[in-house]
Amino acid sequence: MTAPGLRDGAPAEDSDDLDVEEALALVREAKDDGTGPARDPRPAEPHRHAPAERHRATPWPQAREIAARAARATGATRPATTSSAPRRPPVSVSLGDALGLVLAAPLDALSDLPSFDTSAMDGWAVAGPGPWTVREEGVLAGHAQPAPLTDGEAVRIATGARVPADTTAVLRTEHGRTDAQGRLHATRDMVHGQDIRPRGQECRSGDQLLPVGTQITPAVLGLAAAAGYDTVTVVPRPRAEVLVLGDELLTEGLPREGLIRDALGPMLPPWLRALGAEVLAVRRIRDDAKALHKAITASTADLIVTTGGTAAGPHDHVHPTLERIGAELLVDGVKVRPGHPMLLARTRDDQHLVGLPGNPLAAVSGLITLAEPLLRTLAARPAPEPYTLPLTEPVHGHPYDTRLVPVVLRGDRAVPLHYNGPAMLRGIAAADALAVVPPGGARQGAETELLDLPWTTAGIGVCFT
Repeated sequence: MTAPGLRDGAPAEDSDDLDVEEALALVREAKDDGTGPARDPRPAEPHRHAPAERHRATPWPQAREIAARAARATGATRPATTSSAPRRPPVSVSLGDALGLVLAAPLDALSDLPSFDTSAMDGWAVAGPGPWTVREEGVLAGHAQPAPLTDGEAVRIATGARVPADTTAVLRTEHGRTDAQGRLHATRDMVHGQDIRPRGQECRSGDQLLPVGTQITPAVLGLAAAAGYDTVTVVPRPRAEVLVLGDELLTEGLPREGLIRDALGPMLPPWLRALGAEVLAVRRIRDDAKALHKAITASTADLIVTTGGTAAGPHDHVHPTLERIGAELLVDGVKVRPGHPMLLARTRDDQHLVGLPGNPLAAVSGLITLAEPLLRTLAARPAPEPYTLPLTEPVHGHPYDTRLVPVVLRGDRAVPLHYNGPAMLRGIAAADALAVVPPGGARQGAETELLDLPWTTAGIGVCFT
């Protein structure tokens, strides 16, 4: 029988055994339950939102729902005595800065589109039946209104040029010929109005082109520009700040003397930007409770993301700091592997904190589980449509918790990747998506929910704006 956390044929290093932070979190649960070692006899500051009963991790789907609801201005998840979380007011941004944001005001036509009758083809504007006498000077796009045509007259015209008054149709270049006397003849039948784009064909001034809530894509930018917009009114990009915690982290060079390279400092800011956030700063903070308290209380971000320190070790200062500032703990541990000891707290009416585990893949799990739904709500973006694909091989699951397993997509199937332990990035670096493996695991061929990684759906250049 294969040990839990190992796939058939997977190397031993591919294990999903508990990492240190997850083990400490379980110890903390035991202490909260009164079944573990005696608690610290010193009186603790009261945690006004901690339940008296045993701490229980939140199921993974419910944790994502809580994160998505947390920033809504309904106050539904707040105590009755507290106010609703205020929304940041809409902002006006230039078209060049609007990609990926969401319209906070309808995009209404500022003029007719097109604003004058235009030629849809290169050819001749003609009046009446042929043959036609051709004017010497043609009509080009961007020029003033040309003189009207009379019956039996034609003029050379370019695509996009203003059509002269009294034009019957536009004869395409390939559908006309001139005789020895220079008269123009049609080589096939024409109908009235052929290849003319009439004024207002796409919209009339005042028509609603796109509603509130539309996500701004390159095509939306093109439409806005064509309709005469220089700026658009949007939901502002959520602001995030990253606090990288730990004395053991190096920012350059090889690991040495018990120190390790910081993988989260380089990874989290672009990942948050891919999720639609504006990253204000990345701050490195030693294992110091006072420094962490100062950094959190001084932050002006909508979302603070911390790394490590979410368990119950001697240098894990996140929980005590949240209690000290009176934060509202919305999620304290999630039934997911890796990443069990993640958390979500409301630090102010207009600010939240997502505490990520320190192990890299566990931190990715926290981003997907808590940060992504919260940022999506703040940015007013719709949730992605869920989809499933069959697995090419069985994936062992945790007995009680959801597992997030990196996969690559091959045709209409998902291929699970090895090296998916909490401290490993080798699997996720090659992945297209994360498979949501339910408790107990998934057999070969099982239809499994997939979560696309943000850069796989739109491309690096689009996501990182």
